[in-house]
Amino acid sequence: MTTTIIGGDAQRTTTPDWPVPEERRTVTVLFADIVGSTALVDRLDPEDVRALQRVYFDTVAGVLHRWQGVVEKYVGDAVMALFGARHSDGFDAYRAVRAGLEIQAALDRRPMVEDIKLRVRVGVATGEVVVDLRGAVSGGHGVASGAVITTAARLQEYAPPGAVALCAATARATAGLITQRQLTPVAGRVPPMPVWHAVGPVRPGADQHDGPLIGRRRELATVRDQLSWAVRTQNPRWVSLVGPTGSGRSRLLHELARGLTTVDGLPVRWCVTTCQPYPDQVLAPVAELLRGLAGVRHGDGAAVVHDRLVATLTPLFPPTQVASAVPVLQRLLSTPDGTAVASAGAAICREALLRLAAHRPLVVAVDDVDRAGSAVSRFLHALFNAATARGLPLAMLTLHQPQWTDTQPGPARRVTIHPLATVQSGRMLRHLLTRAGQPVALVDRLLPLVGGRPGHAAAYVASIVDGADLVALPLPEAVRRAVAAELDQLDGERRAVLMAAGILGGVISSATIDRALGWTPGRSAPALRGLVTAGLLLPHRADGYAFAAPALRQVAAERLPRALRALFARRAANAPRLDNVQVDALLPDPAAVDAVGAVVSASAARSAEVVRLDAVRSGAGRLDAAFSTPAPAPRSGQPRRRVPTPTMATPPAALTQRTNRPPSRLRAVASAGAVPPTPVAVATQAAVVSAARANAGGHWPADVDPSPVAIRAVPAVPGAAVPGAAVPGAAVPGTRAGVGTSPGPVRAAPRPPSIGRPQNLAASA
Repeated sequence: MTTTIIGGDAQRTTTPDWPVPEERRTVTVLFADIVGSTALVDRLDPEDVRALQRVYFDTVAGVLHRWQGVVEKYVGDAVMALFGARHSDGFDAYRAVRAGLEIQAALDRRPMVEDIKLRVRVGVATGEVVVDLRGAVSGGHGVASGAVITTAARLQEYAPPGAVALCAATARATAGLITQRQLTPVAGRVPPMPVWHAVGPVRPGADQHDGPLIGRRRELATVRDQLSWAVRTQNPRWVSLVGPTGSGRSRLLHELARGLTTVDGLPVRWCVTTCQPYPDQVLAPVAELLRGLAGVRHGDGAAVVHDRLVATLTPLFPPTQVASAVPVLQRLLSTPDGTAVASAGAAICREALLRLAAHRPLVVAVDDVDRAGSAVSRFLHALFNAATARGLPLAMLTLHQPQWTDTQPGPARRVTIHPLATVQSGRMLRHLLTRAGQPVALVDRLLPLVGGRPGHAAAYVASIVDGADLVALPLPEAVRRAVAAELDQLDGERRAVLMAAGILGGVISSATIDRALGWTPGRSAPALRGLVTAGLLLPHRADGYAFAAPALRQVAAERLPRALRALFARRAANAPRLDNVQVDALLPDPAAVDAVGAVVSASAARSAEVVRLDAVRSGAGRLDAAFSTPAPAPRSGQPRRRVPTPTMATPPAALTQRTNRPPSRLRAVASAGAVPPTPVAVATQAAVVSAARANAGGHWPADVDPSPVAIRAVPAVPGAAVPGAAVPGAAVPGTRAGVGTSPGPVRAAPRPPSIGRPQNLAASA
């Protein structure tokens, strides 16, 4: 059970999954209404009306459930549903349009009372709403609020009976997946917005990969070596090419199929298929494999399909088996619906691939396999297991997103696609902008936004071509949909961590996230580590994290309602940030200066000293008491020697024979908790970093005695006095065993906000 933030520090509730109960989300709204319902109800008996409504609502609800829509409300005989209210897969608009088209077809097939023919208008609109995640289930009234709901209701008024009307955003989101035509305004009935009508689904065409491949040499070489090894040793191998949307998975598959044509002089046959989003038939990817194997194209007549299947099977099967297999395979190509007949066709296709691999090396590649259903997964597993048992030169290559969890049999290899380097991203942007006829000077603006993903770079350039604001450079809709789907793959707790991190910005820590979300110290640490493993965050210094993709930070931050944004920012503002510590504002406390000397002083014979900053914070009271002991007076006559003071501007001198002992190094370990820092602890932390910078070379100056050191606080402004500052040569008050006097001062100087890791110094703070 988790604590859920509602709107203030004191107001909380408990829910099992959602630390942030409300989100601003881009959803697609479907609004369906019966044409002429008033006249129909007037002429029917109330019992007939009741029976008619029951059939109508059951049919509509069944279709919406199949396409993962959430029925938000019933208004009279109208139905309103949400797509993407709680979970988005990047195809919310596509699912809504498909549901609208299927509602029309299902009502046409469904027998009604007195043979009444129900006609329905459907409007589909996409836009931003505020969603109550706890109520985002069917029948949850008031789940979403936003203008897009009214837009969907108005759109259906402009749809002809039996048609589905789309707004401009929905039309853009389904371009290439749904056949559309823009509505021609009728005199006296001009819609207040552009309206498109959905005609039906289309089969997406193949992606065009006509530009130069930039980067990816390591990934290509790794996959090519794995596939070649499987062919060369006749030991099947399953290779997974893993990367998020926009990382260039399909482009790498294109390059592999084009480049790996022979292994040791043997020609390699490639059979490639792509899993489309929400196919009508579950075995459609297997049917596409068969089309590629036999050379059958969409639109070929029955005679052409028959002849090409016979020509493909004749070298592999006896004539009697060919005659019986061809009709079954024709049925698989026409209707790959997962029935017994289609499954029998898939089994014949699998055997044909195995026999082909016995004649020549074969690579079976499946793109976007994470979209496939269980029937395709079973087909691939059976094919791989049979090839392994027979010792065939067959390799399996699957491409998918990181969150796909299907268990791969045998010695599977996982090759991860990492973001492009900055130089490579710049080259790609220059190429895309030049080809699009746009100024190359935009590279500097776009480079921080694309995050090393080729798909994001292409989307930004395409949005500029379409007239995007060059000053604001808004996030392209395609990128927003893909990133939102990545965010929704996470559980509620990790999603809340990302949203809070997006609001805070910069390099964030576990303690800052815990404070912003109102969690107990350390609760966000496992979630942050999981986000690093998922590739969504990058480790940055000790206990620091940064977003892997700028688009992810923007989408995550925009998910939070305004009230929670302000609440998180206000809480995090009180959290200590090492980047913002101002040394000159913290040094006047004498107790803090004494604490600095005690923390930094250590035996020079040690190679490293570990000081837990949280221990300093929690024991601040004990430290103040211990350090308040009067310092012993210096011995009279003891010579005092002035030495150069190393600062950030003057690095330490080289090590000489006189200082040949191992250098004394300090490693500060950041606190795991969120205990408010005391002035002593903050000053200690600032001076530790300054001392580390002074010792950036890993040694002390040549004329400095390597005995333990103390830090003397020096004001940032020359000549300014610091109350309670240590006197050069004086012993440190409260000195413990093994802590000697200081050979010279070490300046605690102001520093810029960004702290780089000192060389040869084990530091994690």
